[in-house]
Amino acid sequence: MKKDIHPKEYRAVIFKDMSNEYAFLSKSTVKTKDTIVWEDGKEYPLIKLEISNTSHPFFTGKMKLVDTAGRVDKFRSKYAKLLDKKN
Repeated sequence: MKKDIHPKEYRAVIFKDMSNEYAFLSKSTVKTKDTIVWEDGKEYPLIKLEISNTSHPFFTGKMKLVDTAGRVDKFRSKYAKLLDKKN
């Protein structure tokens, strides 16, 4: 195995799903400015997620539209004329 190819900043961080407030402790090298106090009373870096296994339709079996940037509305307005012609 090659030496010194892995990052040195590997540390414990909290990943938090912002759509349902689910959070879990793991390890990562991702840099962040946000921090959070975890259940053990210690402060950890916080990584905010838009979707995780607790909110993803594949894992939950529920179809839930997560549209944080208005992408669906933008698509519909862009192709409204084409959709109207088909109907």
